[in-house]
Amino acid sequence: MATSEPQVIGVDLGGSAIKLGRFTQTGHCLKDLTVPTPQPSTPSAVITAMAEAIAALDPDQSAIAIGVGTPGPADANGRIARVAINLTGWTDVPIADHLEAKIGRPVIVANDANCAGLGESWLGAGRAYQDLIMLTLGTGVGGAVILNGQLFVGRQGTAGELGLITLNPDGPPCNSGNQGSLEQHCSVQAIQRETGLTPATLFNQAKAGDAAAIAFWRTYGRWLGAGLASLVYVLTPEAIILGGGISAATELFLPTTLDELERRVLPSSRPGLQVVVAELGNQAGITGAACLALQRYGSLANPAWG
Repeated sequence: MATSEPQVIGVDLGGSAIKLGRFTQTGHCLKDLTVPTPQPSTPSAVITAMAEAIAALDPDQSAIAIGVGTPGPADANGRIARVAINLTGWTDVPIADHLEAKIGRPVIVANDANCAGLGESWLGAGRAYQDLIMLTLGTGVGGAVILNGQLFVGRQGTAGELGLITLNPDGPPCNSGNQGSLEQHCSVQAIQRETGLTPATLFNQAKAGDAAAIAFWRTYGRWLGAGLASLVYVLTPEAIILGGGISAATELFLPTTLDELERRVLPSSRPGLQVVVAELGNQAGITGAACLALQRYGSLANPAWG
């Protein structure tokens, strides 16, 4: 499909798969591709595989830039993958430099949860808002902060770790060194630790009328609402987007979460606050990575952003 619009490529790098999409500046995905992540997933092998996949996705080199989401923090300039979870030997890897040397086009790098949030902000559930936060409720709890339509990562590139805020100072230990973090109460691992069941099982039991499962989801909603209250006081977003696998159960916990927000947060800190469910699913990562490339190297056009 030919197009005269500037194009970019978004890449979502995971431990088992590398997903790519080629986008126009108005957000139309012209083509996507998924390739397996090399095993062992060393930086050299992964960067080579990414370069080959980019060439396969864009043989005419129509894309002006590439955005890459990695499973861990990047530096503030979007050049270095500081750590990459579930990949082999990734510490302070200058992924942008190495990939640029192979493909001859500019590259920008960000954390994958940040990319998901940016994707939802651009083309998903957050497209009507300038200021929003996104929480990914999955194996862990990731987050992203979008202020004035731009990803906020702080001086060192590590701001927006929303899942690591403290809910209970004496709660379960977290890999971060914290205790009782939002992640330790609202992730898949936390649910399984507390109940011995998967979120899917608890969802099905609650839908079937099981009183204990219904009560669990109400408790979950309270914990989530308490965590979100702290974030709302700090950031006063227009919207909160909930993504990740657990967001499939929002009908069971969101009413309680909204009650907690209303009870805990002053009306002056939440005028018109919307809590919505993510729309892009597994495409959020490549969409946000493409958006990142457009914001840095191209011309981002979105009528919703005025």
